[in-house]
Amino acid sequence: MKQSGLGDRLVVAGYDLSGDINSLGRIGGGNAPLEVTGIDKSAKERIGGLRDGAIEFTSYFNPVTERAHERFSSLPTSDQVVTYLRGTTLGNAAACMVAKQINYDGSRGDSGEFTFDVQALANSYGLEWGTQLTAGVRTDTTATSGDSIDFGAATSYGLQAYLHVTAFTGTSVTVKLQESSDDGDSDSWADVTGGGFTAATGVTSQRITTARDQDVEQYLRVVTTGTFSSASFVVVVVKNDLLTVF
Repeated sequence: MKQSGLGDRLVVAGYDLSGDINSLGRIGGGNAPLEVTGIDKSAKERIGGLRDGAIEFTSYFNPVTERAHERFSSLPTSDQVVTYLRGTTLGNAAACMVAKQINYDGSRGDSGEFTFDVQALANSYGLEWGTQLTAGVRTDTTATSGDSIDFGAATSYGLQAYLHVTAFTGTSVTVKLQESSDDGDSDSWADVTGGGFTAATGVTSQRITTARDQDVEQYLRVVTTGTFSSASFVVVVVKNDLLTVF
């Protein structure tokens, strides 16, 4: 089914900046090709090299506290978790990466608009396409077991997961993944080994990964525990197969 890009979101280092984003440009990654052409070949021969990735976008000038200008103009040198949400429906696609912000280039059009081009380049892990385990930004007001996603089959190559806590009131919240082979029918929900994020006490972002040879059940869900009155967050999961893990 073909879809438009209406209703998408962009979350950077725990901040939902979607309302300040004019457009998304390149969202890409993959392996850089390495040429390994033998003398017996009649055309070039290539294998996959290092993974890379980039998310490029145009931002409006919004000087309000904790909005786009404050977040991007400092050109942070630390890693930033960047997540593009393709819509806000549970199970939708999302692109995530740990990145470095490269620039913040302003441009004023003849009609008076003032926008900035931002390029985020992947650092260490490359761009990863995953599945939204929350419907966009989810808000829990108490410990909650979220709705599950059916991934169609179990896998045996582990997973990666990304978390953005966009707003928080309380002492701490722990967000973790749980799995079941039959949506909790006869196989009770259990914590995914290595699938728990570090307890959050405010706006934050994290990436976690399990063992590469770990079995992951067919159904996954997100649960929260802790002492809090409101926690708003995004979770994206990447279940590995042979192509993504090697």
